[in-house]
Amino acid sequence: MDITGKKMFVKALKEEGVDTIFAYPGGTVTDLFDELYRDNEIHLVLPRHEQALVHEAEGYARETGKVSVCLVTSGPGATNTITAIADAFYDSIPMVVFTGQVPLSLIGNDAFQEVDIVGMTRSITKYGVTVRDRKDLGKILKMAFQIAASGKPGPVLVDLPKDIQLASGPAEYPESVDIRGYKPNEGVHLGQLKKAVKLLKVARRPVILAGGGIKIAGASELLEEVVNRTHIPVVTTVMGKGAVASDNPYYIGNSGMHGRYAANIAVSKCDVLFSIGTRFNDRITGDLNEFAPKAKIVHVDIDAAAISRNVVVDVPIVADAKIALEQMVEWVEEKDTEEWLKQIAVWQQENPLEMRRDKGMSPQMIMEGLNQAFEEVTYVTDVGQHQMWASQYLEVNDKKTIITSGGLGTMGFGFPAAVGAKIAHPKKPVVCITGDGGFQMNMQEMATSVMEDAPVIVCLLNNYYLGMVRQMQQLFYGKRYAATCLRRRKGCPDFCKGPNENCPPYEPDFMKWAESYGVHGIRVTKEEDIIPAIEAAKANTDASTVIEFMIATEDIVLPMVPGGKAMNEMILKGK
Repeated sequence: MDITGKKMFVKALKEEGVDTIFAYPGGTVTDLFDELYRDNEIHLVLPRHEQALVHEAEGYARETGKVSVCLVTSGPGATNTITAIADAFYDSIPMVVFTGQVPLSLIGNDAFQEVDIVGMTRSITKYGVTVRDRKDLGKILKMAFQIAASGKPGPVLVDLPKDIQLASGPAEYPESVDIRGYKPNEGVHLGQLKKAVKLLKVARRPVILAGGGIKIAGASELLEEVVNRTHIPVVTTVMGKGAVASDNPYYIGNSGMHGRYAANIAVSKCDVLFSIGTRFNDRITGDLNEFAPKAKIVHVDIDAAAISRNVVVDVPIVADAKIALEQMVEWVEEKDTEEWLKQIAVWQQENPLEMRRDKGMSPQMIMEGLNQAFEEVTYVTDVGQHQMWASQYLEVNDKKTIITSGGLGTMGFGFPAAVGAKIAHPKKPVVCITGDGGFQMNMQEMATSVMEDAPVIVCLLNNYYLGMVRQMQQLFYGKRYAATCLRRRKGCPDFCKGPNENCPPYEPDFMKWAESYGVHGIRVTKEEDIIPAIEAAKANTDASTVIEFMIATEDIVLPMVPGGKAMNEMILKGK
């Protein structure tokens, strides 16, 4: 018996085990919403903006490991998702985004709310398609979920014209589909992996560089086993933070633009760099001619196109990180790295990762307060200075995890992604670490937090500025703070070198804003109030809590590698 497209849509979701969908209604998807309403088995989350909707789905997917699902209407509903789809693409987050579309007969006629969303997102999706024949719908839906989850995960977009939703067609939903031209790698080249293991065996100064691919593959335990058995020091990218526990004795810290001094020097001085699950983007490499110049480089990545794209490597290995590490565990042996580890320890002591403690409350103190307060937690950061401080100072392990926006670096990601993570695991504490700039980009999602009974602790670091850009202006642009002061008004002087007694008040008042949503607000100005504020927020289980930490405007993230410089050319002190 044939069924309508909208019934096939709901059937496919249930067959794929979807229990939650992030969705915003509109004219071209009303029939799909009506079918979801009639079925009443899939929980529908109604965010307050489509960009935030996809970020919430990202948080949900990162927290569960499942393919998340989004549904929006055509035109502006679809275009509002583009930034967040790009974010999911660059960070390899599995999701299927369904967009409504005008009827097939109107496509190309500049119909009301008609856009070519498949064309617009072609470069930021693994696959995008407009369904043009009802009989193909079941196969296309199966393909969407299969492509999103397999190989290197990522977003898939399916555009559903309104008449396809209403047309009748086959009721069968396939168990699997054979997709011509799409053959994700499911093994590892043993010969290449043996070469890599041999290089590690004879190396005198080896380093493992672990990226976000380790976490995506669920390979953290395997990596720890390799590290603990070989005694090889390991550094991580920002996205790889948590690939090994922060207290592992062989973990040096993050490397890259704001990485630890010792981590960056170790990469610069190593003779074998075993990299796994990272793209080698510019934030990790700096000047390509000076990146790990003395090293033989091994690169393990599931995406063949990523290997030798930025850094030419000596041993390329196309493989899922988990499969590669499963094999390595059988081969690797204990290695004497004592002298190398001693040298790294000297570098740690020469320039430890430490902010001044004689100028009042600092971001480091806030992160240390969070470390002390939580035994189990999901941290979700926005993008900016606070993100880097979180990656530098937060302790992470199998119970304390961190979610952040890496490849695209999307301000506004943090809070909605935190709400999505909380919806995924309602009983696990979720802490959003954000700045006053990024938070305001999607702060309307507090309504979603309230309506979904998904309380999040928001640690808002307020320095009155768009801090990361202000930091660059301070260091490289003669303190010309163009368009970074969030207190600046029309009547302010044309040229301003920073805060003074004549500055206007900050808007909004985040405490009054929190009150308007019926959530809790706490403002912290002193170090001794950090722990009491966090403990009070933990006790507030009835609603979200916004803790506004008033930090110094002049606090900057150090070390810092200037753009285009080598990773050993770090700025260690502010101007």
